[in-house]
Amino acid sequence: MAASKKCVIIGPAFPLRGGIAQLNESLSQEFTRQGIENAIFSFYLQYPSFLFPGTTQEEASDRKGPEGVKILPTISSINPISWWLTVRQIKRFNPDFVVVRFWLPFMGPCLGTICKWLKSSLGVPVIGILDNVIPHEKRPFDKAFTKYVLNNCDAYVGMSSTVMNDLKDFDSEKPRKLLYHPVYDHFGEKVEKSFARKHLGIPENAKVILFFGIIRKYKGLKLLLKAISKMEDKENLRLVIAGEFYEDRAIYTRLIDKLKLSQHVTVNAGFVDKYKVKFYFCAADIVAQPYLSATQSGVTQIAYHFETPMLVTNVGGLPEMVPDGKVGYVTEPTPESVAEGISTFFKEKKSDEFITNIKEEKKRFSWDFFASEIQALANQVK
Repeated sequence: MAASKKCVIIGPAFPLRGGIAQLNESLSQEFTRQGIENAIFSFYLQYPSFLFPGTTQEEASDRKGPEGVKILPTISSINPISWWLTVRQIKRFNPDFVVVRFWLPFMGPCLGTICKWLKSSLGVPVIGILDNVIPHEKRPFDKAFTKYVLNNCDAYVGMSSTVMNDLKDFDSEKPRKLLYHPVYDHFGEKVEKSFARKHLGIPENAKVILFFGIIRKYKGLKLLLKAISKMEDKENLRLVIAGEFYEDRAIYTRLIDKLKLSQHVTVNAGFVDKYKVKFYFCAADIVAQPYLSATQSGVTQIAYHFETPMLVTNVGGLPEMVPDGKVGYVTEPTPESVAEGISTFFKEKKSDEFITNIKEEKKRFSWDFFASEIQALANQVK
């Protein structure tokens, strides 16, 4: 396959934070390693403040951007003039193909219009990387906004079978590929468990469950708390919650008190700086993702990088990423099933076996394969 020489990625990037930005940056670095000149056209305004439930949309001001990544913050999600100016800049860059990230219908008018104008003026392939097609939290106009973006893509990459199946409701003809989310490898190297626990103030003999990432209803933290309350053996058990609350934290505080779990739960609220992520994953015995709905999850791929066993619920694309009984457990999204999975993990001392399997399993989630397949898809639709 002859590689294209230039490409553009449209989507969030530094200083914007979060998993989507991190994937875009890592993809950009991989394209560069493969000899493809590229740039990320990002947002100077991603969400209006009244629509953003967190504390800040950006990384800490003293952080440096990813090495070797060209980021141009030209887009406002709500300002059509910025869309037009972005298209002008992309035309000057003259890419051989365009990659656009789509994760939320709110972005439909902005991203759909940029793609439409690029297709009419440049005539190069537009590849949509779809994190979600059906959003976790539904709102008016979701379907229309999603359809608008998809209509202006030439081909699609879905990162789970759930996304690929949802896509059929909008389009069944254009080329598409199922490419699993690559392993996140930009959070630093693995550290010793004892060192990580000392850094976080966690007892070395604790049995540690990690719940990591943004706390929203669909991510199932309530389910996990109820599951832990049902476990018969809670000796030395510690649930570490590390992430920013996008819901009222008091709801969870009251539930922890009601279930009498205070001595078993540590809450580190707030967005976790990327330089601290390694401590949480390396301190944990198992990462719990008790989601009520899902497509795929970057948390899984961080766990793969740090070789931490996982428990996920049988929803969306999560079971595709975590082979049951090999690198972790797939349970039903009920407190009883999750409780049984966690109890079995500690009772049968499965950690070493799972870690050995993770080292082999994570080889199928390489950045080289992900980027190469996107190029192949772009060449297919030229």
